[in-house]
Amino acid sequence: MRFIFHYPETSGTDGDMLDPGPLHEVAAAAERAGFDGFSLTEHPVPGARWLDNGGHQSLDPFVALGYVAAATTRLRLLTYLSVAPYRNPFLLAKAAATVDKLSGGRFTLGIGTGYQKSEFYALGVDIDERNTLFDEILDALPLHWSGEPFSYKGLHFDARNVIARPRPVQDPIPIWIGGNSKLSRRRVAARAQGWMPMSGGPQLVNTARTASIGSIAELAGMIREVRDTAAANGRTDLIDVMYSYSTAISAENVSEDRHGEALAEIEKAGVTWAVVSSHTSSAAETLEFIEAFGAAHLS
Repeated sequence: MRFIFHYPETSGTDGDMLDPGPLHEVAAAAERAGFDGFSLTEHPVPGARWLDNGGHQSLDPFVALGYVAAATTRLRLLTYLSVAPYRNPFLLAKAAATVDKLSGGRFTLGIGTGYQKSEFYALGVDIDERNTLFDEILDALPLHWSGEPFSYKGLHFDARNVIARPRPVQDPIPIWIGGNSKLSRRRVAARAQGWMPMSGGPQLVNTARTASIGSIAELAGMIREVRDTAAANGRTDLIDVMYSYSTAISAENVSEDRHGEALAEIEKAGVTWAVVSSHTSSAAETLEFIEAFGAAHLS
């Protein structure tokens, strides 16, 4: 099982997104400590009430991960996650291809359908169309990334004999789909390289409008189902599964046996990537956590 460091999220409007440390320094520290990936989330224009009640600030993840690419040499760069229906499919494809090209093929596109009504309204996207738009995006991405002429008619666009160059380095850029619903899992088994189930308890999953995963045993069953369905679809590749380790963890307690035991349990369930965050609010705290986690779990 490999590990992703998720840049700490600043909730509310009192602090600043980058209070936990300069992005390039935090990413470079994560790479030195032995992390295999680095992730950022996306909320381009969230509701003010959501932000005031525990929601978090964000950067544009594609711009920011391009910056991280220049400060690192090995880390996988992940959008965790980008709300795909917010963008025209080809703008999304170009952003992903750009980060992949600039990073030398280190990008993973983590996407979901989204849930914030106020954000959909502000961006002029019909939330009731999000599943149709999402499936169009899954059709359009490989066409764009192929570097060959193509045509495709979508719900709100008509691409006629178009071509996108340069090609991304990877063929394809891995697509990881977030969400716990049966529809999300079916999409992963049919069309994606990874699944990002959501942890965090009933309150979080209610906010995000997705099903709850009640236990690691239930998670393990879902992972088997996704992989078995993929195999039934004729696939022979391994579906990656990324899971957030959200148990309270800090630089002071990171080496306690309970964390190692819990991480071993999710690996046994079939998780291939674990994402952790420090929940810190200063650079010193963040760097201390990264170093401590690396020493305890990555060496």
